[in-house]
Amino acid sequence: MAVPDFQSFMRPVLDAHADQKPHAVTEIREAVVSALAITDEDRKVLLPSGRQPRYANRIAWAITHLAQAGLLRRPTRGVTEITGRGQEVLSAHPERVDIRILKGFAEYVEFRTRARVRSSGTTSEEQAEDSNVETLAPREAIEEFIEAAHSAVAAELLGRVISQPPEFLEHLVLRLLVAMGYGGLERMTEHMGGPGDGGLDGLVRLDPLGLDVVYVQAKRYTDKPVGRPDIQAFVGALHGVQASRGIFITTSRFSADARDYADRVNARLILIDGPELARLMIAHSCGVVIEETYVLKQVDENFFSEE
Repeated sequence: MAVPDFQSFMRPVLDAHADQKPHAVTEIREAVVSALAITDEDRKVLLPSGRQPRYANRIAWAITHLAQAGLLRRPTRGVTEITGRGQEVLSAHPERVDIRILKGFAEYVEFRTRARVRSSGTTSEEQAEDSNVETLAPREAIEEFIEAAHSAVAAELLGRVISQPPEFLEHLVLRLLVAMGYGGLERMTEHMGGPGDGGLDGLVRLDPLGLDVVYVQAKRYTDKPVGRPDIQAFVGALHGVQASRGIFITTSRFSADARDYADRVNARLILIDGPELARLMIAHSCGVVIEETYVLKQVDENFFSEE
């Protein structure tokens, strides 16, 4: 049999976690291969890059999607275990688990909407459902996979940040701003968070002498949005140090009232929510590393042109 598509691996992956114990990815792969009777010949089929078996790649994507829907969690690197929600889905859908079922969970819908929206207004995930990625031009296919991979990475980044102490986020945002090119030549940033910080967690100096300063506030919220009172308090803290510019970053989101207030105050405020924070971390290589580099080549028309 041909290697199944990644959605066909979802139910077997959940089955392999039915004992409610943590499992290494290698264990899950072997259990799924055995359950689906994937032949040794099919296990040798590689991706076009030649660096990974196709079945292993598709099992990995099945795990990623199940984790984004909250059916699996990753307690440690390379290890997954089933959640209470995963057990419920396993019981309710004995035949098949696929994207249609995962769409019933808000976390998964949010994961999908982070995908890049094409000029036609269709997300890459939606287009992938309507057509086989193998029919796309090579550049389009690569972009599809990269966007999907980065969306999964963004969700995992936020989860990792939220699991750390609040001070971790305060230091993180300062490192990110430096990676984005902000800061002077010496003592570019200063961490100010802690007891008696006056509502300011740090600052970034935009010039070598420190004459131009931007103050930062970071909130590690998980279950509520940042509201107008939080922004008002930040503006008050800025006035207290005679500053006119600030950056408010949260792992959560901002209420409409908070954004409206930020747009109307005299101080110049930049609001960065959780999804934008994760996007910036990926774009500026903060908390991520390059896993693979691919080179896409095409014919050099100049080589064959007449002299």
